Amino acid sequence: MVTEETSLNAVELATELTIAWLSNQNNRVSADEVPAFLRTMHATVNELATGSSGTGSAAGEDAASGEDFTPAVTVRKSLASKDHLISLIDGKPYKTLRRHLSTHGLSPEDYRQRYNLKTDYPMVAENYSIARREMAKKIGLGRKPGQKPAGRKAASKPA
Repeated sequence: MVTEETSLNAVELATELTIAWLSNQNNRVSADEVPAFLRTMHATVNELATGSSGTGSAAGEDAASGEDFTPAVTVRKSLASKDHLISLIDGKPYKTLRRHLSTHGLSPEDYRQRYNLKTDYPMVAENYSIARREMAKKIGLGRKPGQKPAGRKAASKPA
């Protein structure tokens, strides 16, 4: 009878946690991803309820399931445009991947590891990075206090 109560509580708790997570406006999830998230939440709640630490066989299962992730697009296609990166998770274009990855509970390192990417795989589109760099230089970021912008000196010499 105790295991019945525990499993019922685990189901209710997983449901409540899933509802709370979905009600957060920052989490954008398609309807197809909700059941998978609920299953994962239920498994985690059960694992915590049974008192297993998660460092034993569960960690091995996570590593094995890490191999099951198939990218939505090829790595070459994800880097094809300089204006955006295409996510290997959902195949959608993004200027920067950091926020997108956080909605999926991943860090850039986890993302690179999941899809066997090199450590220098970019998290920001090339043109977006260039535009941000130019904007920062234009407003004077990165200069020491009292230092004149290099662009103005060069412009005054030829005159």
